[in-house]
Amino acid sequence: MKQITANVWCGLSIPILCLTAPAAASAQTVFASTQSATLPTATPSDAGDVLVEISHRFGHLSGGASDLWGLDGFVLNRLGLAYAPHDAFTVGILRSNSLDNTEFNARFAGLGFDAPIGPVQFAAQAGVAWNLQVDTDDGHVGHQHVVLHGGNTGTGDHAGTANRSRDETAEDNEMQAYAQVIANAMIAGRLALGVVPTLLWNPRIHDADPVSTVSVGVNGQLYLDRTWSVFGEWIISQPRVDQEYDSGSFGVEIRTRGHFFKLLVTNQHQMNPTQTLAGAAEDFLDPDSWRIGFNIQRRLRF
Repeated sequence: MKQITANVWCGLSIPILCLTAPAAASAQTVFASTQSATLPTATPSDAGDVLVEISHRFGHLSGGASDLWGLDGFVLNRLGLAYAPHDAFTVGILRSNSLDNTEFNARFAGLGFDAPIGPVQFAAQAGVAWNLQVDTDDGHVGHQHVVLHGGNTGTGDHAGTANRSRDETAEDNEMQAYAQVIANAMIAGRLALGVVPTLLWNPRIHDADPVSTVSVGVNGQLYLDRTWSVFGEWIISQPRVDQEYDSGSFGVEIRTRGHFFKLLVTNQHQMNPTQTLAGAAEDFLDPDSWRIGFNIQRRLRF
């Protein structure tokens, strides 16, 4: 009982500190945006902010000119909407057409201080997701894209693989949840670094018995000027069926007034947190697994 109580207080400490910290304690913002390729950052929003996101993942670059380097064919997308009723608190909803994964989340941010190396910021985020399209035989097969398995050059798709490896004793198991702590630091005024340890519940919805797992995301961004920057992220996860590999992404961010546009290359065809944190079906170290994607985030202030 004492251990459970200690864990609860530990989990609540960052949100409480974010909500009660005085404005003077806030350090300079580390990351300009509230997200990397898929990982969140500790950058707070202002009260009244509305964040709108649209993200796409295309086919494999290895498809070449005949496939327009992956741009032809079906597109996996994510739509996001978030609102900040308080400077330190944001609530949001994410929806991806990969398994119709729909998530509701909350983020606490705004705790920071100035360290000798530069500004440091902390945040916490938690979310609950439902996969509303777990049966891949009813017309949503194309949503999974072609993925590579064990040297397969693209003759099968992730949906078919999921069906073959699904535990036949598993009942509908659509719900997933996660909680994470976000720590960011700025070095030399240009290099932003982040680490995001995460507790993920039910990483693989096709298993009979849900389990909990831990993943750790790391990300960095080098700001060349106010407009241009380059970034990368890596999510360390435990290997499991259809999620054997870590997720990796790298790309360039273009910042304009009110917009963040990211053009990236990744081995991860999915985008919502409960999907990317669980692992990837393809090996990032195999260039044939790389695919193009983009994220567009618009910040509206009222």
